[in-house]
Amino acid sequence: MKSNSISSLRFGTVGFASVLILSVLASVPAFAELKIGLVLERSGKDDKSFNASAYQGVKRAEKELGVTTKTVEAPDNSAYESLQRAFAEKKFDLIIAVGFHQLEAVKKNAARFPDQKFLLVDEDAKAPNVRSVMFEEHEGSYLVGALAALHAKGGKIGFIGGMDVPLIRRFEMGYVAGAKKINPKAEVFSNYLGVTGEAWNNPPKAKELALDQYTRGAEVIFVAAGNSGLGVFDAAAEKQKLAIGVDSNQNWIKPGFILSSMLKRVDESVFDSIKMFKDGKFTTGLIRYGVKSKGVDYALDENNAKLVTAADKKTLEELRADIIKGKIKVPDYYLVQKRK
Repeated sequence: MKSNSISSLRFGTVGFASVLILSVLASVPAFAELKIGLVLERSGKDDKSFNASAYQGVKRAEKELGVTTKTVEAPDNSAYESLQRAFAEKKFDLIIAVGFHQLEAVKKNAARFPDQKFLLVDEDAKAPNVRSVMFEEHEGSYLVGALAALHAKGGKIGFIGGMDVPLIRRFEMGYVAGAKKINPKAEVFSNYLGVTGEAWNNPPKAKELALDQYTRGAEVIFVAAGNSGLGVFDAAAEKQKLAIGVDSNQNWIKPGFILSSMLKRVDESVFDSIKMFKDGKFTTGLIRYGVKSKGVDYALDENNAKLVTAADKKTLEELRADIIKGKIKVPDYYLVQKRK
């Protein structure tokens, strides 16, 4: 089937966004077997991280499954509802909303369009027509925390988070636990970039924080900050230190300086959901991906092959097995917060 996709749209105001989207979406061919609408966060398909992974999953579906896709990027959090609604009003078969910021918009639109199917990534909408996909980030972070400690001979590592929210605190808690499994005396420096969505798009500030952590003795820094992570990678190269990427495989960005990446297989979850929809097997409700299914994992490729040793891999796989067996209980920030 001929693709009629556009990579992204950016809009100045919510009202203008709705009008422009409706105009553009009118070009979708009526004969399309399956129409998929993808709503990305502001950092967009070029963030080389979370949103980019979702976009890759959609493009793969377009290529392998013959579906028609449209992708839009929200200018800010207030635009999500209108962007999703525009797809629903044009009767797209499946609307994919990427990021926990879209939760409230999905809940409103799911109620407004009860026959419309949605896929929400990174939150649970608890709606009958929404498939919610969440990841056990703390498990994957535990593995890369252990890897960081294996490469920090001086015992000091760092963590830089994007927006200070429970999700990113979950990354940090798992990371620290993994590091201390290897080295109980490990010292972990921690910084967050802010409390608004701008935190995902501030590489200069991320680089500043990373340079400070490296100067204080950190040998490896794990960054979970969307597009801001690029600043940490620049700092790692500048200081000849190591960094760990997040969400997608970011090893290629600064080969030799990125020890690994904590993968959240958003691309796989998106592709699998589209395929299930096409095959008539789409289910709603909450779906979780952890280390057992390798929905979260650490990245290995030619870019970090000389950094991650056979001994490192053996240790990480033993830790994975113990997590799966329940021998290791990775601390979960979400559960800790519930107990308070």
